[in-house]
Amino acid sequence: METVDQHIEDILYSVSDPEIPVLSIVDMGIIKKVEKLDDHFLIHITPTYSGCPAMDTIEDDIVKAFDEEGLKAKVKHILSPAWTTDMITEKGKKALEEYGIAAPRDASIDKAALSGEKNQIKCTNCGSMNTKMVSRFGSTACKALFQCEDCGEPFDYFKCLR
Repeated sequence: METVDQHIEDILYSVSDPEIPVLSIVDMGIIKKVEKLDDHFLIHITPTYSGCPAMDTIEDDIVKAFDEEGLKAKVKHILSPAWTTDMITEKGKKALEEYGIAAPRDASIDKAALSGEKNQIKCTNCGSMNTKMVSRFGSTACKALFQCEDCGEPFDYFKCLR
């Protein structure tokens, strides 16, 4: 996100991803641009994947957050360049881990982990690398379901999308 007035940045940080409420839309990396126009702000956002069902909710939440501050906002959906997991901030990756979702890692590790190779994804509960993939799809399409073979805890892994 380009540099914007601190108040506007704070408003955007107050809007959470509806599927992962511990992440702001800023830390998720979907805010592309903020423009101050004559009577409103134009917020450019990009979906985490084409057809993401959360985008309408995010748009409504942005407009509501600005409205609550006495400001007007409109939202424009941008599809190019496409969002990638590289756009998640370090703060966002830490929040994912603390929430129990393994943050996306390097694409080569991701491919190995999703093809069933062992010792690729760290358990978010105990930190063990002794984990296995249970399903290529977790609670949402962008996650895979893993389980720790040491503590038995199931956890989502946020797939590396590039």
